[in-house]
Amino acid sequence: MPTSAALSLPADPHSYARPKEVSVRHLVLDLSVDFRSHILSGVATWQLQHLTEATELWLDSRDLQIDAISVGDQDHETPTTWELGQPDAILGQSLRIALPAGTRQVTIRYRTAPEASALQWLTPEQTAGHQHPFLFTQSQAILARTWLPCQDSPGVRFTYEATVRVPSHLLALMSAENPQMRNALGEYHFRMAQPIPAYLMALAVGDLAFTPLSGRTGIYAEPVTLPTATSEFADLEKMVTAAEELYGPYQWERYDLLVLPPSFPFGGMENPRLTFVTPTILAGDRSLTSLVAHELAHSWSGNLVTNATWNDFWLNEGFTVYFERRIMEKLYGRPYADMLQVLGHTALLHTLTELGPASADTHLHLNLAGRDPDEGLNEIAYEKGDYLLLTLEHLVGRDELDAFIKEYFSRHRFQSMDTASFLAYLRRELLDKFPGLEEKLQLSAWIDSPGIPAVAPPVTSERFSLVEQARQDWLDGTPATLLSTTDWSSHEWVHFLQGLPDPLPSARLAELDVAFQLTHSGNSEILAAWFPHTLAAGYHPADAALEAFLIRVGRRKFLVPLYKALLATTDGHERAQAVYTQARPNYHSVASGTLDALLGRS
Repeated sequence: MPTSAALSLPADPHSYARPKEVSVRHLVLDLSVDFRSHILSGVATWQLQHLTEATELWLDSRDLQIDAISVGDQDHETPTTWELGQPDAILGQSLRIALPAGTRQVTIRYRTAPEASALQWLTPEQTAGHQHPFLFTQSQAILARTWLPCQDSPGVRFTYEATVRVPSHLLALMSAENPQMRNALGEYHFRMAQPIPAYLMALAVGDLAFTPLSGRTGIYAEPVTLPTATSEFADLEKMVTAAEELYGPYQWERYDLLVLPPSFPFGGMENPRLTFVTPTILAGDRSLTSLVAHELAHSWSGNLVTNATWNDFWLNEGFTVYFERRIMEKLYGRPYADMLQVLGHTALLHTLTELGPASADTHLHLNLAGRDPDEGLNEIAYEKGDYLLLTLEHLVGRDELDAFIKEYFSRHRFQSMDTASFLAYLRRELLDKFPGLEEKLQLSAWIDSPGIPAVAPPVTSERFSLVEQARQDWLDGTPATLLSTTDWSSHEWVHFLQGLPDPLPSARLAELDVAFQLTHSGNSEILAAWFPHTLAAGYHPADAALEAFLIRVGRRKFLVPLYKALLATTDGHERAQAVYTQARPNYHSVASGTLDALLGRS
């Protein structure tokens, strides 16, 4: 039920919904999945809560074909009038539904468009197994409305149940209670008892199998990928336990992972009970599993306590990055977590340079009205948000901050939080206990000013200091084969490569490549750090591997800087266009939308 706090939340500039008048509270969804037409045919029944005497329900939609809408329960359904608003390139269309007095339930019969932005339909050739098609959704930030008429705002939460019909040889999964094996009918039933916002609605359909890791954790993946993934994520239960020890009980019953095909545009997506992850973290040495810790942390910061609007995105991601690194420290030690902190800080500095020192987009509290909220999904929310909490830890100590965070999650569970409300809570529950602390923290500078406040403590890594010495030794003439790299993790290799000057002579890159086989590394993070140097130097032995990487991998974090590096070379525009033409069908719309703009595609 909405609380008085929820009623005071700011209006969401990215939603047509009017939840302060009539709010959705429970969804009964019936979907049929058609791989031939690339269409979902759906019946969405919304149970409503009236907060005023409003006679209309406002929902968000985008590229949906609305076939019919009725009000009342199954025994007394009555058609009602409805209207779609003018299309907006970002927001889609409002769906305004007339509500006769006393209406408590609305049923919408609809179909998705074949090009629905949340949905990626993969051919068998685009999957790991190459035998069966695959479908997955990506609803964040405002793409749920492309496969479900809904109040597509993170400030609106609802429970749901669903029936999904798929080809009988495939398995369907959702962000809900999930089956662990296929059934002969291809009909699956789902239930999500905890209220979630629309951006956490998720569906995946494919040739999938399951392996349990503990009583509450396990891995779904294509059969060819499952053994590798099961080995890579062997510490999953330890991660959940470590997270609970830090900030309280896990509230979602199960925590499973689904390893998606390589076209997934993100590292991970924190869909409740079923985190989606990219196969690019299957490094073979568990060195990239901090991404899983990040998505797990979202089970508290984001899923449990959710940013009210996308202007408040830092409340999701800043807390999650801080929490992720605390989990990794608990499991693997402080020196390991320090490496993650330094890598994050490097990424933050790069983003600050890209956006500009005075840019309002480097504030934590954003103003994204009139823009795609994806523009706020960058290192400011993640790393500047984390840096604020790290600074607070530096000023008050871990014990004090941990007690605050644990109580924050507990007190606001299954609620949304905007920046102003959080700041009031922070002052009342922590800052006011320490006279002068808010001024020391420079709180307003973090929230509403650009850049990094001067109070931020330096971040360092002992292990990276050794890497930096090795890098300098090599630059000064020590042969690559004499560098002590045997025990280096992925993070150390990335730090080594990120600190190399550009351009280096091709012969020097060849020396590194012969010694360490970087061009043929199986580690995506290492490749993504290596290829910009090969492009800058004109080191052509890496060209084929780069092109293969860009065609195979759909993760936007890697694609954007690599295409930018390619465009910066002498014949880069032609090469980039040629690769992109071949690769684009493998990319999700979240990635292709960004790259279309970068490469001048309409």
